[in-house]
Parts: sequence; C-alpha cells; structure tokens
Amino acid sequence: MTRRRLPNRRAGETIGFEFRGAAYTATFSCFPDGRLAELFIDAAKPSNDAADDARDAAVAMSIALQHGTPEAAIRAALTRDGSGRPAGVLGAALDAIVEEAAPQ
Repeated sequence: MTRRRLPNRRAGETIGFEFRGAAYTATFSCFPDGRLAELFIDAAKPSNDAADDARDAAVAMSIALQHGTPEAAIRAALTRDGSGRPAGVLGAALDAIVEEAAPQ
C-alpha cells in the first residue's frame, strides 16, 4: 500500500499522560475523515531509554497508520496485563487518546 502523506502544516492536539510513574505527552494529528494519522510521544525526561523507546514506537505507529493500518488493530495487538492495562508506553498513549476523544 502507498503511504498517505500529511500536509506540511496540519492541526494537532497534545495531551499529557502517565505511564509507570513517568510523565509523557502525546501529540497527534488526524486525517480529514477523523482517523488517527500520526503520533509523537515525548517524555518529561527526554534523555533516557524510555524516552527513546517512546519516540521510536510513535514513529513506527505513524508509518503504519499512513500505510492504512487501522489504529484499533494496532491498539488491540499491543500487550496488556491481566487487568487490561497497557504493558507499554504506546498502548498507554493510545488509551489516553481514546479517553480524550470519548464524549464526556
């Protein structure tokens, strides 16, 4: 499948979330139809292994989304513990995005 590129200038939303006691921000943009199109994850402490892993996971997620993989399929495939909580920062970011988008 061909990669669906985003415009150079686009709207984005930034939310904060915590994972394993560390603070992160997720910045995301959507395609015009509302589907998630890209994700950036930044850690409050940017110079550590967890921050690097978070950034790399977001890059891989963005490439998959732009090649047509549904966000829900990726989210469902990610590891969760016995209570359904995400085992990794990408799952935590996606959960935070879905929670933010849920009607209040």
